[in-house]
Amino acid sequence: MTDTAQSLSPSRRADQARHAVSAIFLVNGALFATWAVLIPSVRDRLGLNETQVGLALLAVGLGALFSMPLTGGWTARFGSDRVTRAAVVACMLALALPFLMPDLLTLMLALALLGAINGVLDVAMNAQGVTVEQALKRPILSRLHAYFSLGGVLGALLGAALLGRVPVLAHVGLVVGVTTLTGLIAGRQLLPDPPAARPEAEEAAPRARAPLSPAVLLLGGLCFLGMLAEGANYDWAALYFRDVLHAAGGSVGLGYTAFVAAMTLGRWFGDRVRTRLGDEVTVRGGALLTALGLGLALLVRDPLPATLGFALSGLGLSNVVPVLYGAAGHALAGRGIAQVATIGYAGFLLGPPLIGFIAGHVGLPAALGVALAGAVLVALLGGRAFALARAKRRAEAA
Repeated sequence: MTDTAQSLSPSRRADQARHAVSAIFLVNGALFATWAVLIPSVRDRLGLNETQVGLALLAVGLGALFSMPLTGGWTARFGSDRVTRAAVVACMLALALPFLMPDLLTLMLALALLGAINGVLDVAMNAQGVTVEQALKRPILSRLHAYFSLGGVLGALLGAALLGRVPVLAHVGLVVGVTTLTGLIAGRQLLPDPPAARPEAEEAAPRARAPLSPAVLLLGGLCFLGMLAEGANYDWAALYFRDVLHAAGGSVGLGYTAFVAAMTLGRWFGDRVRTRLGDEVTVRGGALLTALGLGLALLVRDPLPATLGFALSGLGLSNVVPVLYGAAGHALAGRGIAQVATIGYAGFLLGPPLIGFIAGHVGLPAALGVALAGAVLVALLGGRAFALARAKRRAEAA
């Protein structure tokens, strides 16, 4: 942190850190949107088929699953501010690598590295968000995740403006340059973790390797179900509209667009909801709203109510994962977020293929019922999960 930042009052420093970590979430969203819109360019350049593209995309998730469990120990030892500062710059620079690779194998290695660095950033920036939340004494994690969604929108809009008009490497170079510079500037304004979240190095490593507690297992399991439902909406909404509802043309994207827009809106105002209703009601109520929305979309086979259903699903899911991350972070600091994020990310990685497998046997509507059932389980088990998190927090403080 700069000398100027150190001279500010604690409240000003915390607010400055809030803006900084918001910018980091924003550029992280822009990074993945840039990769998403340029996947066809990479596929065409390397002559890949659909199966090979799927393998390449799997490498991103596997890289993240490898690094996420390690990051809790790193944030405990070095602080979420330092780990975030290093990871955001490394992650933005790593975006360039997939576009320089000459074949599928090197592409997969580059994407695995990108996924691994992003896994570190994902855990560390959420841990930093908890630190800033504690300093401000009010919730901010939902708004931070809204900035990630907003970054995705901006990255996609930039892609639409540049795609086909400038060379791919120029497009990537522009994004890498702007996001890296933003990460460097924002990283200087982050807050050190409070002493309670920063055990001595010799104590941190054994605790990072400790068996998963019931609180982590249940919070992680609910996060798994929440991210499974997110992945199902993201990856299958358009196909549901095309193959089940027989929508045509631009109508195919209505469900996906409604889901993303409602999720971004829900996250933007989610912290106000958390302040008024509390975290437990926000998660359980949101999960019920998701189940209601998916039920509407699956039972009423018409594009208009289905669009409303996917919008309700996005609104309900918008704060589930951010609040669960926050519960883990407040109870167990960075290592709790690392453990919960790893379990949850597996849902995002495995959920969409699982739904595809089930759809191949019983049809897509019944397969999407898995996401609906997951949302119901989150609503039913959320009370127990938050009770365990509160108990763990009291035990950690004792």
